[in-house]
Amino acid sequence: MTSDESSDEEEDWFERGVRESAAESADDTTEWDDSDTTDESDDTEQAEGDSSGDWTDTVEEPSDDLFSFGDESEYDVSGLDEQEAETLFTEGFGSGVGGLSVDELDDDALDSDIPRLDIGIEGLDEMIQGGIPHKHLIAVIGSAGTGKTTFGLQFLYHGLQHDEKAVFITLEQSRGDVIATANEWGWEFEQYEEDDLLAIVDLDPVEMANSLDNIQAELPTLVREFGADRLVLDSVSLLEMMYDDQAKRRTEVFDFTRSLKRAGVTTFLTSEASESNPYASRHGIVEYLTDAVFILRYIRGEAQETRLAVEIQKIRNAKHSRELKPYEMTDEGISVYRHANIF
Repeated sequence: MTSDESSDEEEDWFERGVRESAAESADDTTEWDDSDTTDESDDTEQAEGDSSGDWTDTVEEPSDDLFSFGDESEYDVSGLDEQEAETLFTEGFGSGVGGLSVDELDDDALDSDIPRLDIGIEGLDEMIQGGIPHKHLIAVIGSAGTGKTTFGLQFLYHGLQHDEKAVFITLEQSRGDVIATANEWGWEFEQYEEDDLLAIVDLDPVEMANSLDNIQAELPTLVREFGADRLVLDSVSLLEMMYDDQAKRRTEVFDFTRSLKRAGVTTFLTSEASESNPYASRHGIVEYLTDAVFILRYIRGEAQETRLAVEIQKIRNAKHSRELKPYEMTDEGISVYRHANIF
């Protein structure tokens, strides 16, 4: 994908990212550590979650002004408690709580013409009735070592297996790191690149922050020209960290998510969890601007080994389980054990 207005001095960021990443791969002689398949884990405090068997069904159609909050003060959450902030940001999104259990779920109960897709994670897809609505913004929130990047790569791989086209934008790793992680699972991302089904864009977070206006303006066109069906940004937390001012941070992240909506692609954002609350992102913004939120977290029992658990916080326009379920990194990637319980 190219831009007619690109100059020699200001080359298209998307094309440059793909080209430089490919050039890096040709010269890359790094030895890969098997332990780098997921993020390194810092010791975190145990947090207790709700493992109820409720299902949620959010059916209200999005408004045309989904991202038009108006004046910045309208979505300033400073000084608000969690419930007030949730009410502020979810206005127009719709919400509701049902009482269905997994066994009672009727496959014909969801009457919707919205195209849907599977995430590609065994067990987790079964926890979502009908799949994720097409063109949704998805956020995965978790602390270090919970497998957020692997989650995103697996999401893309599932689409690539079904002849979809995918884009991976990384602010944390080099293209070689991404390829190496995919190779650990046998996902052959290099071949998909050669077949023009996958683009891996390696961006420096400072460069992205400095060029964010151009990226936001160009991204929808670039994604459409490439024909992408799925896109992953890993991670939005690094972009947020580029702004010291909270109001500026909110505005930039808000504008960026709006550009992803315009791109018309199902998008997956990874985000670091808050140090004080495993159910919230580091800056408490992303979960209010996305259509679906998955929480990845550690469960530490006094007499048990540490377990990994996933919980679906919300999916707009889809019924889903609210149960807390264990997952593991298997030979084929992440696998969720939806019939098991956390004790």
